[in-house]
Amino acid sequence: MFAAVAEEVGRVLAADVTILSRYDPDGAATVVGTWSSTGATTSTPVDSRIELGGRNVHTLVCETRRPARVDREDASGAAADVFRGWAIRSCVGVPISVEGRLWGVMVAVSTREDPLPADTEGRLAGFTELVGTAIANVQARVDLRGFAKEQAALRRVATLVARAAPPEEVFAAVAEEVGRVLSAGVTVLARYDPDGTESVLGAWSSTGAPPVAVGTRARVGGRNVSTLVFRTGRPARIDDYADSTGAIGDYSREVGIRTSVGAPISVGGRLWGVVIVASAVEQSLPADTEARLAGFTELVATALANAEVQAALTASRARIVAAADSARRRIERDLHDGAQQRLVSLALQLRAAQAAMPPGAGALAAQLDPVADGLTGVLSELREIARGIHPAALAEGGLHPALKSLARRSAVPVRLHMQAADARFPEPIEIAAYYVVCEALTNAAKHAQATVMDVQVETGGGVLRVRVRDDGCGGADLTRGTGLVGLKDRVEALGGRLSVQSSPGTGTTVAMELPLTAPSEPASAAGSQRPTA
Repeated sequence: MFAAVAEEVGRVLAADVTILSRYDPDGAATVVGTWSSTGATTSTPVDSRIELGGRNVHTLVCETRRPARVDREDASGAAADVFRGWAIRSCVGVPISVEGRLWGVMVAVSTREDPLPADTEGRLAGFTELVGTAIANVQARVDLRGFAKEQAALRRVATLVARAAPPEEVFAAVAEEVGRVLSAGVTVLARYDPDGTESVLGAWSSTGAPPVAVGTRARVGGRNVSTLVFRTGRPARIDDYADSTGAIGDYSREVGIRTSVGAPISVGGRLWGVVIVASAVEQSLPADTEARLAGFTELVATALANAEVQAALTASRARIVAAADSARRRIERDLHDGAQQRLVSLALQLRAAQAAMPPGAGALAAQLDPVADGLTGVLSELREIARGIHPAALAEGGLHPALKSLARRSAVPVRLHMQAADARFPEPIEIAAYYVVCEALTNAAKHAQATVMDVQVETGGGVLRVRVRDDGCGGADLTRGTGLVGLKDRVEALGGRLSVQSSPGTGTTVAMELPLTAPSEPASAAGSQRPTA
């Protein structure tokens, strides 16, 4: 488009050379389109940079925002030196404005003795208005595409946050999405630690090989973006890392970083970390980089807040489960040491009284037999109740003896397969596994019309897996009733998962997975002491 405009202007105005230039923020202009009446390439090709200063149309138009005309005798400055090589006699420049701001300049050049006509400025203005409109339209399309791209990236990250993805997955996604949307060379997401260091939790590079690994730690300090954000709690940028200091600044220069922008991540009103975009190109990152980073840092903060709430909820549920198990043990112990022992004592006393009756009291002894049998029956029922509250076999012998006892008492034949039968697991794990098997066996006996059940218990990868399957009619629903729902809550409170597969006619499978150790904290601070970015 720029080449076409330059040619049309030159032909309509009968100019010898036309140049279309864009003003840059650093006090220079970049040539974006040229044309020559001779067809020869001009001495200032496209992408050439013209330093502003002195008396020439590029500088005058930039300073005044109005058309300017300069003859060769009055010209000075770097731009005049460039044009002087063309044997230029006179130049006319007219500003190009886009949405009310100066964007560039359209220049018509004559190498003839006669100056350019007096109406050249007015005629050029018609072209510059069209150029400004075209540039605005192009820019609007580019901005719209960029906005759509940015919104799509934010939606992808927001989806991860909404489904409570692990923080490390969110960190990696944010680093990549930010880098791609902002066309950065490197992005780093880091957490500030209490010991005055920062830990890298996510990193991305346009080359596919981030210059810093996740888990890397570095001391905060000196003049660099990480330290500026840490000290101020506000966005910061450094456009020239030549004078950067500190471990982070030194390493940034080492890997070729020239400019960077950082935005703070705050959680619950406190500074948590920073997202940094960096480039190895000398040109400064766009002025809106800080604002565009804000949307991503808000999502990171939301993900962290969600993770903290989830961790607090899990810990609270685990405490409730532990308290309930403690209460169960206390009730079972009270029944065993109190009510059961009292009933045993009464039964023995009754039998002793029967034995001591005189021979003529047979009728009375016969009347006492049902009472003695009733006491024995109540004692058996109480033992079953106590076993259901908290099985003594589980506490004394572990999971394998307790499950064997369940299998023996089951109304449906049970095939028990347990890996490492002598192994002991943390008490909450054993209790959860026991109750899952107990509930599955009870449900199968009551509702499944099953002929056999398989119970498999195995460990691997730090996880205990329990699978109970029957060959019954199926159709079980985890959402109906309270037994399995309560067990699901118990298992999830311990960081595990419980699932039920029960299509009609295919039997029912209850599967549980429980971690044998507490899950490691996401995005551990452990790692190399190598500076970050």
